[in-house]
Amino acid sequence: MIDAIDKPAIFINPSYVIEAVNQPYRDTYPVDIKLGFSTCYQVSHRNSKPCDKCGEHCPMQESKATGRAASVVHVHTTSEGQSYCDILMRPIFDGSGELLGFLEILDKLSFASNRPSAGKMVGESEVFKAMLNKINRAANSDISVLLFGETGTGKELVSQALHSSSHRAGKPFVVIECTGMSDTLLESELFGYEKGAFTGATTNKKGLVEAAEGGTLFFDEVGDIPLSTQVKLLRLFESQTYRPVGSTVSKKADFRLVCASHKNLKHMVETGEFRQDLYYRIAGFPINLPSLKQRRPDIALIAAHFLAMSKEKKRFHKNALEKLTNYPFPGNIRELKNIVDQAILLADETVIYDTDLPELDNISSDAINDASSSHGNVVTLDELERQYLRQIHTSFEGDTQQLAQALGVSTRTLYRKLKKAGVGDT
Repeated sequence: MIDAIDKPAIFINPSYVIEAVNQPYRDTYPVDIKLGFSTCYQVSHRNSKPCDKCGEHCPMQESKATGRAASVVHVHTTSEGQSYCDILMRPIFDGSGELLGFLEILDKLSFASNRPSAGKMVGESEVFKAMLNKINRAANSDISVLLFGETGTGKELVSQALHSSSHRAGKPFVVIECTGMSDTLLESELFGYEKGAFTGATTNKKGLVEAAEGGTLFFDEVGDIPLSTQVKLLRLFESQTYRPVGSTVSKKADFRLVCASHKNLKHMVETGEFRQDLYYRIAGFPINLPSLKQRRPDIALIAAHFLAMSKEKKRFHKNALEKLTNYPFPGNIRELKNIVDQAILLADETVIYDTDLPELDNISSDAINDASSSHGNVVTLDELERQYLRQIHTSFEGDTQQLAQALGVSTRTLYRKLKKAGVGDT
């Protein structure tokens, strides 16, 4: 059974001892695996104790408790150094229902790292690892994916990870910027056009759908697509066919669909700004990209990543990293990169001190700026709550009950607060 699995795999007993291993697993780790003696945590982590004794979630413990498969994303020490791995742990029972042990199968996540790495997503927080798990699961299928979250959270990088980890990796990855495109322009860019289709169409032009043949189409800010074009996109996504502008002949398309938006598309469906049938077509597998506020343990690492990518031989002082970690980052990862770039220029020495950072205290979200405009530097708590509810109600990709759960309040309390703040259709 182990040798039939093409991914790295082992069979371990309830005491973590490896009793069977396939060659891909042996090739993954630069240590000698002795069946009946080596443990999974010694091989993968170089630990002397199981993961749950070292501050990490252990999938075996969860699998033991539930009797079902469990998964987790861990950083393993592999032949290539520290590498992210998506681990699937499955209990194996004998014919009488007695637990024999666990089958562990690994997916190496080449698109992510826990250290500065060019072209990779960087982080080590729990919410980051949870996102990696979802990306990996979605990448292994052709399901349509909807990426949602605040502006600047790295949607294009995630879409590239979905493509590069899929069976379509050798085919084109085509980005379609939906913002600012008129109905006519978007249609001609997508589907192409025939010579003479309109004034200025002197030759046939291949559209982006055809350019992505066999690969991935990424619609960035899909919420900005005009309603009149949405029905044509629905036809494309449902039938995988399209017709170039000015042509009477339909063409067959083959692509994987990934969309992204910082807008609350469900709310737009309710207000009639986005087609419901199109929403459910593109949201086959929604993935929430956490904001940088939710990834505070990653801020210092991401800042070091941007510094390393700049090729400047500088480093951050601990006070500078502490100041960055305590900043709310309304512009998310994109804003952090801008701040690092500015700090590199402002620092006179090889060490970047907190005084070399731009005036972070004077940079705040639009909501806080608006709230504080009539109160000097003091913002009332009621006003801050009102502004925050407006922002989260617009950006949250879920219904009111789910939002209440995320905020840690009852649905009735949230409805009352939304009504008081004059937010949404309450």
